[in-house]
Amino acid sequence: MIARDPRALAAVFLGGAAGTLARALLAHVWPVVHGQWPWATFTANVAGAAVLAAVLLTVHERLPYRRLLLGTGLCGGLTTFSTVQVELVMMLRDREFALMATYLTASLAAGLLAAHVVTRVITIVREERE
Repeated sequence: MIARDPRALAAVFLGGAAGTLARALLAHVWPVVHGQWPWATFTANVAGAAVLAAVLLTVHERLPYRRLLLGTGLCGGLTTFSTVQVELVMMLRDREFALMATYLTASLAAGLLAAHVVTRVITIVREERE
């Protein structure tokens, strides 16, 4: 059972620390400005979707610690659904309806597109190797 495996917990912890640090650095570089696009959250979530797609397609089950380190830990620490929700509520509160709708739509679309592109690229590379 992975929950009782200290190596698994360490992998999640280390990956989560790295992802959280990356997220904090993005927030420092691109602080949220009232009425403007929240670039740090958007970038973190789109990058996290792309990385998670790559991890799920390339890191095999026989390497559980890598999946836990990169997928659960790194992507879990990097991405932030709760921050998106807070930003959307603040936009709603401030009656920034166009920004809110655009941000919500773009966040979902860009995350799905990033995962799709990574999936296609990995699939093409695998087919060329065969």
